[in-house]
Amino acid sequence: MTDFAVAGRTTAEYVRGALYGLAAVSIWSGWIVVARVGLKTSLTPWDIAALRFGVAGLLLLPYVLNKGLVLERLGWVGLAAIVLGAGAPVLLANAGLLFAPAAHAGALFPGVMPLAVALLATVILHEPFTDAKKIGFALILLGVLGVAWGAGDAIGSGQTIGHALFLGSALA
Repeated sequence: MTDFAVAGRTTAEYVRGALYGLAAVSIWSGWIVVARVGLKTSLTPWDIAALRFGVAGLLLLPYVLNKGLVLERLGWVGLAAIVLGAGAPVLLANAGLLFAPAAHAGALFPGVMPLAVALLATVILHEPFTDAKKIGFALILLGVLGVAWGAGDAIGSGQTIGHALFLGSALA
C-alpha cells in the first residue's frame, strides 16, 4: 500500500478514519435493531432509553465529577437543552419501533435528519437553502415516499404512527 498525503494525512489515518466511520454506522444500525428486539420482548421505550442513557451516564460519571457540568458556559437552559435534545429523539424512535419495522426506522430516522437540520438552520439561523440542499430535500422526500409506498396496505395503519414518530425523532 502506498502512502499518499492530502493535507498532511497518511494512508493509515484514512484507514483509521474509515474504520471509525464503519464503527459509527454499525453502532447506529445495531442500536435500532437491538431496540426493536427489546421492544418485541418485555421492554418499553422508556426502558430502552433508561438503558441507553443510564449506562452512558454511569460510564461518564467520573468525567463529569472531575470536570463538572460546564454550567458556567452553558447555563441551566443550555444543559436542559442538551439533556432533552438527546432524550426526545430516542424516545420517539423507540415508540415508533412499537408500530413499524426496524428497517423503516433505519431509513426514516437518520435519513431525514439532514433535511430537518437544513430546514431548521434555514428558519432559525437564516442559512440559505441552496440548490444542493433543494436536490437533497427532493431525494430525501423520494426516500420517505418510497418507504411509505413500500408499506403498501399498511398506510393508515399502526405503521403510519411509527413513521410519524420516526419523522418526529429526526426533527427532534
